[in-house]
Amino acid sequence: MHATVIENLIEKFEQLPGIGRKSAERIAFHILEHMSKEDAVSMSNIITEAKEKITLCPVCQNLTDTSPCKICSSPKRDNSVICVVESPEDVSAIEATNEFNGLYHVLHGSLSPMDGITPDDIKINELLLRLSDSTVKEVIMATNPTVEGEATAMYISRLLKPMGIKVTRLAY
Repeated sequence: MHATVIENLIEKFEQLPGIGRKSAERIAFHILEHMSKEDAVSMSNIITEAKEKITLCPVCQNLTDTSPCKICSSPKRDNSVICVVESPEDVSAIEATNEFNGLYHVLHGSLSPMDGITPDDIKINELLLRLSDSTVKEVIMATNPTVEGEATAMYISRLLKPMGIKVTRLAY
């Protein structure tokens, strides 16, 4: 039986993705036993600062602390190609390859009628607004190879077909 404050800390860590009860306990006890108070306060301040300063890029919907984000404002990027992904983590993964030089659009999810996630719940309308000025010639669908990701890619492809934009699917 843990003290109430320790139990509350463990419960908060358990809310993180991929963190179960045992991992949450290890993290909590590591902070309490091995981190200085200054380091713990610094960690808390950084989390608070990130929550206060990070917003969605008005262009690509990625997480950023600038407006627009560094990728969208880079003159070195190919503005004629947009890679559509489900999450900001997907942008990071593609950027780590140093192979893609276009822009991104982050949907923040995928269509899932079973879970009640419709086109209005993800950033599809924002994508369509970006594509209305005829600058973009190709959209690369890089949604996840799941039923929901495939359905999302198919749905967006059908919306883009009448616009005359080339739609390709990222190979997995």
